[in-house]
Formats: sequence, C-alpha cells, structure tokens
Amino acid sequence: MVTFTITEDNNITAHASAEEARAEAGSITFDSQPALAEVSAEWPASRLVEIWNSIPGNTPVKKFQNRKKALGRIWNAIQGLAGAAERETAKSAKPLKTRKKGKVATKAAPKKPAKDSRDRTNKKAEVIAMMKRAKGVTLPEIMEATGWQAHTVRGFVSILGSKGGQTIESSKDASGERRYKIAK
Repeated sequence: MVTFTITEDNNITAHASAEEARAEAGSITFDSQPALAEVSAEWPASRLVEIWNSIPGNTPVKKFQNRKKALGRIWNAIQGLAGAAERETAKSAKPLKTRKKGKVATKAAPKKPAKDSRDRTNKKAEVIAMMKRAKGVTLPEIMEATGWQAHTVRGFVSILGSKGGQTIESSKDASGERRYKIAK
C-alpha cells in the first residue's frame, strides 16, 4: 500500500511501503483520505491552498469552499504520485516529490506526446491555423490533433462562426468527408 509523507515545506512524497515513509525524518505520514484529514485537522486553510498549488498540473486557487473539498481534491491529485511511486519501486528508483514554488517536479511516468497532453499550447489557435490552410481541414484531422470528440469539434466550429467573428465554409469533399475552412 502506498504511504505518503508531507514535510513542513508541503513537499508530498509517495512511498511504496510504510517502512520507507517512516524512514523520512521530520515528515508526517498518511495513507488514506481520512488519515490526511486527521493529520491536517489543525492546519490553517492557507496551508491546504499552498499544498494544492504546489502539486504539478493543478490550476492554482486562492481558497477552497471548505476543508472537506480541499482534502478531497488534494487526495485525488496525489493519487497520480501513488501510481508513479509503485512504478518507480518496480524500477528501484527514488520516491517522487511535488514541486515547491519555482521548482520543477520530477515525474516517474514518461511524458505523453503533446497531442495527448492537457498542457499543450492552445488548441483553439491550432484548429484555426488548420482551418486557414488552402484545403481546410477535415473533422477527423481536427479530432486527431486536439483529442476532442466529434461533437466537441462541431460545437467549436459552430461557436467560432457565430461568436468568433470567423466566416466558416463547410463542404463535403469527394470522399464524403466534411471539410471546414475559414474564408479569407
């Protein structure tokens, strides 16, 4: 079972076993959401915000609605560390740590290609650029580039035409596929 430790600096580390966690001096250990609630009962809400904001990939917040929601979100966010810790243990590597402000976190899992990542640059700009090409772009091409489902692409194109101020030309090509193009 994965056991987590948290230091005074709010660095959370996932350990594959409780023995590894106990070996980390000066840290608090927990292995479940109720255990996290118990060890954090005396912490101010600002510390929970700092912990949340230090976990890579999370959208920073200024405050939470309540302590229970904060603990639930933090617990769910660190579960990625748990899976990575188990994979790392299989490879006999060091435990993972969350990042402190201004520091880069180490991750065990290999990074996904940019097309599957939520951290990608700007999907809207990418789709618009594809639609400005001479031949335009097909629905499957947009789906592949963004990872969106077909109904999401159609909704995006619709909103782009109505609220985005773009004139969208939609036609079917010889193979029967729908092509979208931004008129110049």
